[in-house]
Amino acid sequence: MRITTDDVARALDKGLAHAWLVAGDEPLLAGEAADAIRARARREGFTGREVFHADRGFEWPQLLAAGQTLSLFAERRIIELRMAAPRPGKEGGEILARLASDPPPDTLLLVTCNRAERETYATAWFKSFERHGVVVQSWPVEIGRLPQWIVARAARHGLAIDPDGAQLLAERVEGNLLAAHQEIEKLALLSSGRVTAEEVQTAVANSARYDVFQLGESALAGDAARSLRILDGLRTEGAEPPLVLWAVCRELRALAAARRDAGAEAGYGRQAEKRAALLRQAVARMRGQPLGPLFRAAGRVDREVKGVARGDPWTSLTSLVAALAGALRLPPPAT
Repeated sequence: MRITTDDVARALDKGLAHAWLVAGDEPLLAGEAADAIRARARREGFTGREVFHADRGFEWPQLLAAGQTLSLFAERRIIELRMAAPRPGKEGGEILARLASDPPPDTLLLVTCNRAERETYATAWFKSFERHGVVVQSWPVEIGRLPQWIVARAARHGLAIDPDGAQLLAERVEGNLLAAHQEIEKLALLSSGRVTAEEVQTAVANSARYDVFQLGESALAGDAARSLRILDGLRTEGAEPPLVLWAVCRELRALAAARRDAGAEAGYGRQAEKRAALLRQAVARMRGQPLGPLFRAAGRVDREVKGVARGDPWTSLTSLVAALAGALRLPPPAT
């Protein structure tokens, strides 16, 4: 069975499976899911616990031996394996598949790792967890859903955040659910129950965590305000202009390809459908607008980065991002 972190409580209510794989790169949600599994296991008498870290040089037979060794006190145990990436290799994959499909008695296997990609889904060990246990996937909360997530999370703490306050908090913590959780806990200590945008403004720090891919996608979507906020966040966090320029140029090339061929937007991995829709939206929004000025502006940024042209790359990037998002028209080349 494969579920999301939202479904963990319901899955546990139906019964405690003997093998769990928690995969995802959203630390708060993945951590809460693993905590819920451990708590349920303890309530059912799994009082022992052994933790292994599958780092470089890890000897996989240790994990198999732990499962086959009887506890000194005949206690029910949790065997927990922490992998940085879901790539256990041939030997590790065989052992994980074996433990998931043929579990030792009185043992619960809990494996945690970063996000599993499409190629991981086809591996025998992943399929073994799906078939004989539970795979829990932790997905980031997208910006469009983040205010609703904040409202629901705040309600657990007895808080009622008004829509403007939830939107403001979402902007302040975008991409950082752990920061959102911490800010909500802080608001619960400071507020009497109803939280306004003014209280959020006063109490909440700017804890947004952005990446260059969010910048490109936001610009393609035509959200100029968010795009420029992300760009400013990247600059504050110490991102290098060449990396930011690469991300913007990636979207420019994809947009140009989508204009030439409606099928060119396919093939971007797991989120291909979402990306295809985003490119179609950008093609429609920028119909009739030449892309040449944007490519020339990107070239200008590149020369400024290299010191060949005078100017501030971040200022030029601001204009380029604003133009891609539709908030600015770049002038045609001088004739």
